[in-house]
Amino acid sequence: MTTDVPETKIVDSYRVACDGGEGALGHPRVWLQIPEDLGWVECGYCDARFVHRDFEGKA
Repeated sequence: MTTDVPETKIVDSYRVACDGGEGALGHPRVWLQIPEDLGWVECGYCDARFVHRDFEGKA
């Protein structure tokens, strides 16, 4: 059995929203704050990783 790798999204903002992206099959919308020193954050529901554009390739 294999496990899918969580999705990585490159974003322009340090504050992002995640709802799972699958309509009724997603999860409640949550707002996430990307730490400016780290450059990325992961959603606690779906493990999607949001990487700020300034940190692309570093996270």
